[in-house]
Amino acid sequence: MGARVRAAALTNFSEVVRELGYDPAAALRRAGLRSAQIRDPDQLIESRVVAQLLEDTARATGCESIGLRMAEQRQLSNFGVVGLLLIHQPTLRHVLLTLIGHVHMLNESLAMQLEDAGEMVILREDLMAPVPARQSVELAIGVLFRMCGALLGERWKPVSVCFAHGAPADTTTHRRLFRCRVEFDAEFTGIVCRAADLDVPNPSADPVLARYALTMVDALPAAQEQPIDQAVRKAIYLILPSGRATCESVAQGLGLSMRTLQRALDERGASFSDLLGEVRHELAQRYVGSTRYSLGQVASLLGYTTHSAFTRWFGARFGCSPEAWRAGTGAKQVRRKAARPI
Repeated sequence: MGARVRAAALTNFSEVVRELGYDPAAALRRAGLRSAQIRDPDQLIESRVVAQLLEDTARATGCESIGLRMAEQRQLSNFGVVGLLLIHQPTLRHVLLTLIGHVHMLNESLAMQLEDAGEMVILREDLMAPVPARQSVELAIGVLFRMCGALLGERWKPVSVCFAHGAPADTTTHRRLFRCRVEFDAEFTGIVCRAADLDVPNPSADPVLARYALTMVDALPAAQEQPIDQAVRKAIYLILPSGRATCESVAQGLGLSMRTLQRALDERGASFSDLLGEVRHELAQRYVGSTRYSLGQVASLLGYTTHSAFTRWFGARFGCSPEAWRAGTGAKQVRRKAARPI
């Protein structure tokens, strides 16, 4: 079974789809889901099924902002017991680091990283998927944005919200929800804010309740620590397009020495180079299958300094050149597989 997500991810799906004049039960049936499944927030559903459901429904309704519309009504309570742990952290920085440490309990395919950049902080977030999942990505960013706003209130004033995908025809929902600069076709997906804002005290914090919530979270079956190879895959996913996906930079981002990281991967029977190759393989399908990127851009996004090196790697992985894949049946087969009813 692939990566899974709590059914709480589909909170407000039925209401939003119904407002658009579409039958949510029919949409769920086509995805192989039942309405009863999404009423239980702790029910686990395959992430790819949820992503495909949102993409298919966006196309059927003609609404390019379904993910954001769902995010607009989200509450911290939708995080379940993890939400109780988050709300009682002393600062937003602690909240985000706690969320990053427990995000696999909410969505196993969601990758998050907090990156200090001088006076600014970049909160990177993306979905690990070989095909575009625009609605799921915007849903995740929207939920994260609302969570920060719920904790800081009027003090939550991010600099910008960035999406690696292109702009929709209508950005009304984006402007209404984010109320800051929104960038499309950006180098990364995430939120940029001032470092000082992350260290403002959280007025809702209660250390006693935080410790109590942690004992509750630790007692959950899904509370076991995320496997190190999965953590490394997520880190590579987030920083590969920036050209910094080295073992050293990933280890630093995870708060480990290179030797400790390599030893931990060895214990899991994994290696950094193998994980890097796996992520490149998945992202290559996403990027080459999208005509938004030139093949030169794809090579750069996958960490290659020359097009020839990228072409050689692609040929060894896929059995044809990236040009042939884009023009021929390769990309079509991937899209058909992704759209196949579950």
